Amino acid sequence: IQGQARGIEQMIDSDRYCIDIVQQLTALSSAAEEVSMLILESHIEGCVADAIRSEHGEPHIQELMKTIRKAVKR
Repeated sequence: IQGQARGIEQMIDSDRYCIDIVQQLTALSSAAEEVSMLILESHIEGCVADAIRSEHGEPHIQELMKTIRKAVKR
């Protein structure tokens, strides 16, 4: 993601064609969303699952659902 962001910055500085920049921004956004999903998956498999097993899952589930709702509204 950092490499993509630097590349976009260089494209802007080089006054590249606007559509090319927008396409790269779209790719960057997709990459960030994928990383977000991977982190969320890890959180569910780790923190949330552990909380449920220890019978303290309710606050974690509520927090998770709040996060998912925000993500879906993008």
